[in-house]
Amino acid sequence: MLDSTAKPSTIVAHLDQYVIGQHDAKKIVAVAVYSHFRKIAKSRKDGVPIVKSNLLLIGNSGTGKTLMCETLARVLGVPFVSAEATSLAQTRFVNEEIEAIMQRLVDRAGGDTDAARFGIVFIDEIDKLKAEDGQVRASSGESVQHALLKIMEGAQVKLASGQYVDTTNILFICGGAFVGLEDIIKSQTHGYGFIATSKGDDQKILDRLNTRVKPTDLFTFGLIPEFTGRLPIIARFQDLTRSMLVQIMTEPRDSLFLQFREIFRIEGVELVVAPRVFEQIAELALEYKTGARSLRGIFEELITPVLYAIPDHPEIRRVTISSLFNDPLYEREAVASGGPPT
Repeated sequence: MLDSTAKPSTIVAHLDQYVIGQHDAKKIVAVAVYSHFRKIAKSRKDGVPIVKSNLLLIGNSGTGKTLMCETLARVLGVPFVSAEATSLAQTRFVNEEIEAIMQRLVDRAGGDTDAARFGIVFIDEIDKLKAEDGQVRASSGESVQHALLKIMEGAQVKLASGQYVDTTNILFICGGAFVGLEDIIKSQTHGYGFIATSKGDDQKILDRLNTRVKPTDLFTFGLIPEFTGRLPIIARFQDLTRSMLVQIMTEPRDSLFLQFREIFRIEGVELVVAPRVFEQIAELALEYKTGARSLRGIFEELITPVLYAIPDHPEIRRVTISSLFNDPLYEREAVASGGPPT
């Protein structure tokens, strides 16, 4: 659980090592997590019931929502599981699926139900629980929202083994792209002229208020009021730019480039990738409109032919990739050769 010396800034510093950008979202999540575990500590000390503040992460696919949650759980040292709301909506037995999620959380905690009680559960695609435009709100989606209400607030969930998991202290984080929400926010923008502000700050404050996601926006989108009430803290993820995608491939401690460079090092080969290559990959990812999700596939497609050849040619000492559209340069025992290994 959260170290007693940890601060929100400490949590953000850890997230920065793995998650590129999303600075505002990191701060919101860090403060929420800090407060959550502080509340738990006080509750255990004073016996006061915890009033939990679960989170809602809004952002397009591939902007880093799941990665941030995984990294957060790793930083805190708590068990973590993720699930998709669409899978819950497609089953007739929602409660059994919820029990399965709790069982996976216990498994991640090494079978320790006490440790699982302080874990993190991330439920993605929560926006898919709404009805389609022009239709009555989907009964399956609404039933899933109702099923999630109880465990998000705090309940005893019985597992197939007969054990119980208390969800009172489990932090639930929901995520989704919420396509169309921006239009709802704009259409329901209100004036805030009654707020007294200094001349220099008034527009900044009003802009922030006008872009804030309000519960009424989520009601209009299609989530039931009771469900949105369980998600009082909202963090918005920005779309990734080309430079951010390049950073994702090269800067995090577990970045794609560092992972493959280590694989090549084990083979006794130095891997050199020109900056332009990462820019080209980022441009393709932007065209695919999948955020960071497509980066690994493109990068592996580039590297696979090289890794296929290298084990058969131990004389190769360096591979230089200068472009997605040129053959790699292989250097053998300090003797350069522009062609592929023979």
